[in-house]
Amino acid sequence: MAASDQHLLLAGGGHSHALVLRRWAMQPRRRPPGLITLVSRSRTSLYSGMIPSLIAGHYQRGDVSLDLAALADRAGIAFVQAEITGIDPHNQQLLLQGRPALPYRRLSCNLGCLTPALEGAVAIDTVAIKPLEPALAWLEVQDAEGGAAADLDAPAPPLTVVGSGLAALEVVLALRQRWPQRRLQLQARNLDRLPASLRSALRRARIQLLAAEHKLCGPVLNCSGSRAPSWLAASGLPCDGRGRLRTNASLQVLGHPEILAAGDCAVIDAAPRPPSGVWAVRAALPLAQTLEALATGRTPPSWRPQRRALQLLGDRPQAWALWGPFWFGPQRWIWHWKQRIDRRFMARLQPLNAMASAAEGAQQAAMLCRGCAAKLPAQPLQRALARAGLDRLGRLPEDAQCLGRDDQGQLLLQSVDGFPALLSDPWLNARLTTLHACSDLLACGARPHSAQAVVTLPAVAEGLQQHLLSQTLAGIRDALSEQGADLIGGHTLEARSSGPEAIPSPISLGLQVSLSVQGAVAPERFWPKRGLQAGDQLWLSRPLGTGVLFAAAMAGAAAAADLERAQQQMNQSQHELVETLQQLVTTKPGAIHAATDITGFGLLGHLLEMLPPDRSRRIQLHADAIPALPGALALLEQGIASSLAPANRQAWSALDPNGDQAAAVTLQLGTIQPGSSAHRALLELLVDPQTCGPLLIASDPGLHGALTSLPADLHPIGVVI
Repeated sequence: MAASDQHLLLAGGGHSHALVLRRWAMQPRRRPPGLITLVSRSRTSLYSGMIPSLIAGHYQRGDVSLDLAALADRAGIAFVQAEITGIDPHNQQLLLQGRPALPYRRLSCNLGCLTPALEGAVAIDTVAIKPLEPALAWLEVQDAEGGAAADLDAPAPPLTVVGSGLAALEVVLALRQRWPQRRLQLQARNLDRLPASLRSALRRARIQLLAAEHKLCGPVLNCSGSRAPSWLAASGLPCDGRGRLRTNASLQVLGHPEILAAGDCAVIDAAPRPPSGVWAVRAALPLAQTLEALATGRTPPSWRPQRRALQLLGDRPQAWALWGPFWFGPQRWIWHWKQRIDRRFMARLQPLNAMASAAEGAQQAAMLCRGCAAKLPAQPLQRALARAGLDRLGRLPEDAQCLGRDDQGQLLLQSVDGFPALLSDPWLNARLTTLHACSDLLACGARPHSAQAVVTLPAVAEGLQQHLLSQTLAGIRDALSEQGADLIGGHTLEARSSGPEAIPSPISLGLQVSLSVQGAVAPERFWPKRGLQAGDQLWLSRPLGTGVLFAAAMAGAAAAADLERAQQQMNQSQHELVETLQQLVTTKPGAIHAATDITGFGLLGHLLEMLPPDRSRRIQLHADAIPALPGALALLEQGIASSLAPANRQAWSALDPNGDQAAAVTLQLGTIQPGSSAHRALLELLVDPQTCGPLLIASDPGLHGALTSLPADLHPIGVVI
């Protein structure tokens, strides 16, 4: 069986696909069998119907964002965040930027659209309204340049919106509410065809109307229509003049029944409709029904979309309704009606509100965490080591053990690490696991040079196992090659268990990856775990909080932006920081006395490992200086925690609550009030298990100036006394 035989790919996170995910989350029995993967360039998708209100300032970004990854998780579907660069119909592969292609048996495209470039000479500072994210960032730059406070009579060039459709009209009216005093212009064709009430509204909003041939100057926001991504036509698939995939009434691409398309990137040959969010939403049900029918060998249904769709154009506190050539309004009730429609749509696609009760959310929060939070707690681990006699081998608990020296006299180090899949994307999950495993060597000042991997695969069809393994190995190699290391061997296993939970959903969460990593470092550059000296400054290389953020993600309680920020941090190798530190101390040999990486036992647990057994050294932590990822402290204040956190809390016994000089760690609270919710959240942050966590470095105080001047964002969090 080929790798693609049971793999359905959903390319793009448009409105149609979002609603398909909702259907399968609420009715799992309808979901096609095998592995289903959603691919999107962003974790979130912006709801187009609310974008003008977002531009006007009536909503915040989070109010109009759909968390595609959370929606996919509820539907039992893998999520891959990647830029799509093309389709290879012959080999049935979706091409991605910077990572291996994904094979498919069936492919569904719901990619949205882009704004075509303006013809002729235009202003240098021109941005297209779509894709939306760059356009919104550009508007924020315009804010910073004084757009909100500009003088109507100032000589600065005005901002011009170009476009003749409803989008341009709604955007320029929204910009007037965003910038009450900025000079605004609208360049459009056939302005005389607009209803008198709308032309009057534009005049009252002091928006200058320009003919299509008028030469523009100043910043330009291009809202002049739409086109599909150019790589669709370049893939050799049948497209119309706008680059949209041509389909039959079952939404199957002409000549390619294994590829489906809906929304703004597609057009039904027998019933062409203009690109619009209205038809994208209406296409969701027939798209889902076709995918479900094809998966079970049934004839897919046909769909003929309505010829006209009601469109609402808002200009708070009123709005117009457009039905074909007929305009109604402006009326306040139409505005309120539009708001109810938009909010109802968003509410349907919120993971917890739409698909999970409060009881289910609590159950999700109580589930065992993945990643490094899945490791064994410290106490049973230590007891097991003692019973096995491993605590009497005379070796200190270093992050990596020395195996001897090579021909150049360098210390040869080896370490091993791994965990159950944290993410449903096998390539990215393997990258993170590899970076996490390599951090054991980096914490010793060494550079990895080779690794061996053990990959445990779920007991699924051979083709899917091949796909999961190839993606996993590619992710491992990608992370290793970035550090100058090679994958030199390994082993595979199949997880064979019975019961309803034997194979998770999505299937890719059944992966487990472990790596044995080898590296080398010169003896004088080796950083031990236990080498603290009085007066040392403690530095943390990145913020904490991955444990609680991913625990909250399982409960549907984490903000998408916070999860994306955490994932970006985790996906950054720290080998360049180690190389920089090693170069820095060439002028001060031995200035770094000890180091470790913060993983499953949290900052406090791993910090205690650095102390000498006789506790002849103590730690003083500055609470205000301990960095946390966005959203982490707020979640900890709500009582959300990783499933490993309760066991890690045993380390609190080493804290100094009342200035007791015998305690191992003194916590200086600074502005944090003892017993407050912020204090409790800080204590939880200290024991939060980390995946791809920071390095903790103890250095001579004479290195302070050099470390603070590094490009890397090192955080001084305490001292050794």
